[in-house]
Amino acid sequence: MNQLTGKVTIITGAGTGIGKGIARAFAREGAQLVLASRQRERLEETRAELEPEGVKVLVVPTDVTDEGQVHRLFEATLNAFGRVDILINNAGRFDGGPLEELSLETWQKVLAVNLTAPFLCSREAMRIMKRQEGGRIINIGSISAQMPRMHSAPYTTTKHGLTGLTKATALEGREFGVVVSCLHPGNVATERRQASKAKQDQEPMMTPDELAAAAVTMAAMPPHINMLEAIVLPVMQPYLGRG
Repeated sequence: MNQLTGKVTIITGAGTGIGKGIARAFAREGAQLVLASRQRERLEETRAELEPEGVKVLVVPTDVTDEGQVHRLFEATLNAFGRVDILINNAGRFDGGPLEELSLETWQKVLAVNLTAPFLCSREAMRIMKRQEGGRIINIGSISAQMPRMHSAPYTTTKHGLTGLTKATALEGREFGVVVSCLHPGNVATERRQASKAKQDQEPMMTPDELAAAAVTMAAMPPHINMLEAIVLPVMQPYLGRG
């Protein structure tokens, strides 16, 4: 307990699913939280759940694909806390279909949320963390960055790209004490997955809280140590050789 006491943490996509699970885990470890997503109502529900843990929780409704709104998110965080210790780039979007049937609009929407948004948030974080001479960025990737599913070109492409962004940002941040990692989940029983009838959503699942334990481990590493990448998935989930 209290592995993250006082650490000012921004979590995108924090109103539901993996983001909410990470927020719960970080609150139990004493982090001060900034919750971002487009839906204020969901963020307020998360804040109401977390505040009994005794941590300060700031809600900042944000479309993380919008450059101006991302800037305001980090500005609000600095105004409230004076620093940013951890950024969790969690907001994500899944869409796909047969490649020959994909619209450019679908492709661009997935890239905007899954790749452009982490870039925008990481850029703001890097500016602050370099001045502080320290900080951590954790990107939430996917096992699709290694093993794609059928008809998932936009999603798979962005998760491969996020791995590249992670490594490039880690290299640039290294001499400034900015540590950058990527956590690749397998199947997580989020609200969207539980409502889905797709065949893969009948596969073994883990809970957001179970995945969040790995995020805590990454965030709580000593400042001179980086767990650059980690894959976390249910033991019985089809992954190796799934093609």
